Amino acid sequence: MSDSETINNLAVDQTSSSNPIKLRLPGRRLDATLIIGLSAGACLIVTALVLSGSLSAFYNIPAILLVFLGTLAVTMISFNFSDLISTLSEFIELLAPKHQKKSDTHANILDLAKYSRENGILALDKLSNSLVGEPFLQRTISLIVEGTNGQVLENILTKEIYEISQTRRTSVDVLRRLAEVAPSMGLIGTLVGLIQLLGNLNSPAEIGPAMAIALLTTFYGAVLAYMIFAPLATKLEHNIATESTINETYKAGAISITKQEHIHNLEMYLDNNSKLP
Repeated sequence: MSDSETINNLAVDQTSSSNPIKLRLPGRRLDATLIIGLSAGACLIVTALVLSGSLSAFYNIPAILLVFLGTLAVTMISFNFSDLISTLSEFIELLAPKHQKKSDTHANILDLAKYSRENGILALDKLSNSLVGEPFLQRTISLIVEGTNGQVLENILTKEIYEISQTRRTSVDVLRRLAEVAPSMGLIGTLVGLIQLLGNLNSPAEIGPAMAIALLTTFYGAVLAYMIFAPLATKLEHNIATESTINETYKAGAISITKQEHIHNLEMYLDNNSKLP
């Protein structure tokens, strides 16, 4: 073999080794059902108010302050400020969550398994830099490359999946707490309005505003709780469960890779045990 051919072969080897597999990472896209649901609910309420004759009659600043700010204040007592900020971040992410198909998750695991069998487990280290946006998968590959054995690897990843889930579930708790407090603040507003009403029976001009507070606070509290906070909590809980299922699937694949199991066995396991939608 000539020197030029040798150089060319080395160049090909370096090129192939510097271009490992391309994983199918999840992308973000708008959650159509969430956006349509919130928009439809808001439109229905506004339409009903307009058709009732007077939209301005349902606008009352004292009632808004009592229910909206009161709900937030009471919830702040139950949680840290950082929990509230995390919940706001989770809400923004709910609008455009990560989305990954079941087939893509399975393909990623099988590609990783094939690549490690063909090039050695240490070759997986080349993928780390491309997984900055996927910390769990990046961490999983790092543990595999470090030579973590099957049982230890399973324990570490199980703990991390649990911690990720629990951290995000704090935001679910915040949303559910908001859903609990909002109707209660509405009830408090109703009592305040009734007290004002009974205290001003001799002043007809004061009866109207007092009655407005009494009724509108209940209305505001119900809308916040049952049309916004409770549905958002359920949606976030669903997304967390999906993420945990994906991570569990990656964990199973990682354990299989460390045990050097045959690709066919891994493929059968994924087909029979995956709970991904």
